[in-house]
Amino acid sequence: MLQFQEIAQILHKEDELLHFRDKFHLPQYKGKTAIYLCGNSLGLQPKTTRQSIENELFKWEQFGVEGHFEGANKWFEYRKALKPLLAPIVGAMEDEITIMNNLTSNLHFLMVSFYQPKGTRTKILMEAGAFPSDQYAVETQVLFHKLNPETEIIELSPRTGELHLRTEDILLKINELGNNLALILLGGVNYYTGQAFDMKTIAQEGHKVGAYVGYDLAHAAGNLKLHLHDWEADFAAWCSYKYLNSSPGGVGGIFIHQKHHKTNLSDLPRFGGWWGHNEQERFLMKKGFKPIEGADGWQLANEPILLMAALKASLEIFQDAGMDNLRKKSEKLTGLLADMILSRTNTNIQLLTPKNANERGCQLSLLVENNGQELFKTLLENQILGDWREPNVIRLSPVPLYNTFEEVYQVGKVLQNWQ
Repeated sequence: MLQFQEIAQILHKEDELLHFRDKFHLPQYKGKTAIYLCGNSLGLQPKTTRQSIENELFKWEQFGVEGHFEGANKWFEYRKALKPLLAPIVGAMEDEITIMNNLTSNLHFLMVSFYQPKGTRTKILMEAGAFPSDQYAVETQVLFHKLNPETEIIELSPRTGELHLRTEDILLKINELGNNLALILLGGVNYYTGQAFDMKTIAQEGHKVGAYVGYDLAHAAGNLKLHLHDWEADFAAWCSYKYLNSSPGGVGGIFIHQKHHKTNLSDLPRFGGWWGHNEQERFLMKKGFKPIEGADGWQLANEPILLMAALKASLEIFQDAGMDNLRKKSEKLTGLLADMILSRTNTNIQLLTPKNANERGCQLSLLVENNGQELFKTLLENQILGDWREPNVIRLSPVPLYNTFEEVYQVGKVLQNWQ
């Protein structure tokens, strides 16, 4: 039977994506190149990012305001150059996506459209322990409609003694709520446990009872293979600074399924803005909001060009690598680390993330029974950068664009030796 080191060496030699690592700046820790397993929090900087931003700075210098209409990638329609790069990553048609704002703002703007409590249909279904921004957004949306969050927000929790939500339990709750359910809003991947949800099946079941279904893809975009159009999700939102490597606080994005593109504003309300108005009439400066057909019609303000330039640099790398290839490598990377953790004889480290590769992305969350902070310190001493989540969880995310199998083996060895 092959030892883990031999497996890592074989996978390293077979890694057809290894050269993409050279396209990123690798951080240092105490004078040595770090093993960076924190892409779930902030992705690394592509080496082309600086030039991509400087191109737009030079255009600003050269043309001033006319940069909106001069040179390559005119600012007036800058997002259009990014759509062919982004659409395959989230599994969408180009007119179903746009790049705008940030994640929490976008969730609020989308809930203006897709959370419309009427009569008995007032409930929102989400996972317990969702990221706080999602919790706060949902809570305040319910309050905005003068309803009670304690009664209108239904949270899904694992069964007693279990760590993960079962898809069957999610579907049962959807059917139990039935005509009372207005909206399902789940994270594609739960930030804490690393569990990936069956978004296709959940959307199908939600629609059967007449609810809208949306996803927060902060930890899924650029991580999982997504098929938002085919799954018929009503909407989705994501940030781009994690697996999409777009810079700290980088610009977010949204998805609106084509089936909603021709819906009247009276049936699918939204907050209007100048940048979402019909492009052919935008500079007429007239009253009366006429949204662009498609996701672009949810835009409000001018495109943040420098942030979009940073995103463009990363998306071009994704285009070269291909999501299918990245996902295949990801499963092997994370699988190797999971196998090394599960081989430990001491059970004081448990996998909080599902063991099934179909139910997770890059991230493994380690539940540390005792002295978790000491383990985290040990990882840092070995130049391994993950992140700590209270009260006793360490998140480690091998990213296929820039992490290697040899790195994962080194991390696994530290974890195996820790008692």
